[in-house]
Amino acid sequence: MFPAWLVLTLTLAGCGQAPRPEKTTVDPLKLALVPMGGQSPLDLKIRRAQEKIRTATDPTLALEQLGWLFVAKARTSFDPGFYKLAEQCSLALEARHPHAPEALLLRGHVWQSLHRFKDAEPLARELAATRGRAFDFGLLGDVLMEQGRLDEAVEAYQKMADIKPDLHVYTRAAHGRWLKGDLEGAIEMMQLAAQAASPSDAESAAWVYTHLAQYRLQAGDLAESRRDCEAAFAFQTNYPPALLVRGKIELAQGKTADAVASLTLAATLNPLPEYQWTLVEALRAAGRATEAALTEHVLAERGATSDPRTFSIYSATSGNGVENSLRLAEAELEVRRDVFTYDAVAWSLAAAGRWNEAATHIRHALAEGTQDARLFLHAGIIEAQTAQPELAGKHLRQAAAISQMLLPSEKARLQDCAKHLGLDLPSPGVAVRNDFPEQRTLFNDGKTQKNQTNPKGVSSL
Repeated sequence: MFPAWLVLTLTLAGCGQAPRPEKTTVDPLKLALVPMGGQSPLDLKIRRAQEKIRTATDPTLALEQLGWLFVAKARTSFDPGFYKLAEQCSLALEARHPHAPEALLLRGHVWQSLHRFKDAEPLARELAATRGRAFDFGLLGDVLMEQGRLDEAVEAYQKMADIKPDLHVYTRAAHGRWLKGDLEGAIEMMQLAAQAASPSDAESAAWVYTHLAQYRLQAGDLAESRRDCEAAFAFQTNYPPALLVRGKIELAQGKTADAVASLTLAATLNPLPEYQWTLVEALRAAGRATEAALTEHVLAERGATSDPRTFSIYSATSGNGVENSLRLAEAELEVRRDVFTYDAVAWSLAAAGRWNEAATHIRHALAEGTQDARLFLHAGIIEAQTAQPELAGKHLRQAAAISQMLLPSEKARLQDCAKHLGLDLPSPGVAVRNDFPEQRTLFNDGKTQKNQTNPKGVSSL
């Protein structure tokens, strides 16, 4: 089966036909109905939906169904081309029913998945204002969160929770609490999501257990984290995000051979920079420098296109392509103003020796109280270079407390900086609580409480 991005490219190019001199527009329905291969249950559903559209008097419902099947295929195959095919379904829908909410929600979700957050926001606002269903507010919250507007995102998510508390609400609440530094509350919400998971949506269930594994790894409960990974595999065999977390657990335990095996499979199935970078670290830790160098070569060729932000941080960390690292991070900041993009800019500025500018951006990255080992490591190193030893020591100790989340080279850098400052670092343990309680708003204490708008008693945020 050809990858979706190639199918779409060939179709847009006229499938090899001679180009016409005049500008042409390809019918989105034609693109959505390009024959697909594959024999998985999802592939069969896609072909059945395509056939319904070809034969139906009114293909509206089948078009909407096909769009969401393409979204599901994008999530399970890690091929973003399927998002573009889903977008064609939304365009075909809207051509028949202008401003149909079904078309707006589908296209908004596609744009959010493709990091077109500013484009998706007007669609989400229109949906929230005119229809106001739970998923409409969920989309609005998602695009606001990615733009760094966390308080506005919380309001949207709370409206989503008031309408329909379910797995999708719990996962968003968990992530929001984690961003606010409430790891305990994030675990509680993700456990609720796990209880709501179903084999009928196996990919979502695997995603939930993977993120629960990530939270428990940060909490220092490696055994429970490993069990959550296995639960993810029960829903999706060799699910790449869960393989990545399992590889990190094995690195934290010093099981480098096991980590290499897990991460090699993960990076083969989903060759994004985060996967390849982690694999490089595991290979070096296992003494397999030649293989690490080959993986780095692949990462250098594709990383800037597939995930500019992570590749920017990797480049700044490795010291390769510092100028390109800063260019990528600053371009990302134009569309994503969340804590991790500020961190990418800060770390790239630090790699370029622009320490004072780096300090300004890293403080933006820390402003929400997010407990993240890499954020703390970067902050500690930057503050040390800007003559702020007390702040540097504080952040380095915070990084050390959850250093199981760091890659081996990052751990070494943490130790080097602490030694330079004469610091004694704590052993890895559980993340400290948020330093910014006044910003927690609805993320209070990770407890459920009753309210009239939510009869199930879930204050999800």
